[in-house]
Amino acid sequence: MIIRPPSEAGSLLLQVSVGCSHNKCTFCPTYKGEKFRIKSFEEIREDIREAARLSQRRPIGKVFLVGGDALILPQPRLVEILTELRDNVRGIRRVGLYANAKSVRKKTPEQLMELRALGLEIAYLGVESGSASVLEKIRKGATPQQLVDAGRKLKEAGISLSVTVLLGIGGVEGSTEHAFSTANILTEMDPDYAGALTLMLVPGTPLYDDWNAGRFILPDQYGFLEELGIMIGRSRFTNCFFTSNHASNYLPIRARLPEEKEATVRLIREVVESRDRKLLRPEYLRGL
Repeated sequence: MIIRPPSEAGSLLLQVSVGCSHNKCTFCPTYKGEKFRIKSFEEIREDIREAARLSQRRPIGKVFLVGGDALILPQPRLVEILTELRDNVRGIRRVGLYANAKSVRKKTPEQLMELRALGLEIAYLGVESGSASVLEKIRKGATPQQLVDAGRKLKEAGISLSVTVLLGIGGVEGSTEHAFSTANILTEMDPDYAGALTLMLVPGTPLYDDWNAGRFILPDQYGFLEELGIMIGRSRFTNCFFTSNHASNYLPIRARLPEEKEATVRLIREVVESRDRKLLRPEYLRGL
């Protein structure tokens, strides 16, 4: 199973691990039944050597290290991978990976700075919610403060921070608290990039079972957008590129914040008040 952020669509995908070391989130179907393992350096080096040959014909600008949380790899292995990429693949401008609070916590500031010096330019951190109760319910494995600390630690090491939040994950009952708390955590983290995805319930996940049993009620399209409006309107960013253009979202948004905050919040409000479904992405075009 290969997943990557939308912004890594044109990147060389280099798989360094299989599965996710946490793999407990109640909403996520991606790695269910997949045992986490780190690929051998011999396997990875073989892929890098193939990429090196390809790069002689066309430089490879970006590389994404594939795995549910590739930063969890031991420091010596990450150093080996980044060094091998730097020394053999032509044209690399940026290396990125997924991280989580646990994997960031395991790295010292000096280790993160070492990775940055070897080319690790951006880390993608799944925040999902700023609400402590929501994070506990979805078994995220981190508190809001741990997520904030992880984000700040990455930025202090010079690594660009891209975070994702999940519209609807608090359900109807926790929708308002989820939206306001997520705005707060985004403000505290002050990421370089932020993306909002919309929750899609997938059969086989614990959250789907809760929904099917009536224990979890999903907001409607406009409930999702009201959350989005609160998150953008209440967040205070220094310089953030905010998107909600993932295929799961009903209303694609791309905005530079804080400059375009007012116009973006006004657009969301107008769509919510109009109740015009023609302004929303149709269900058949949505996906994970």
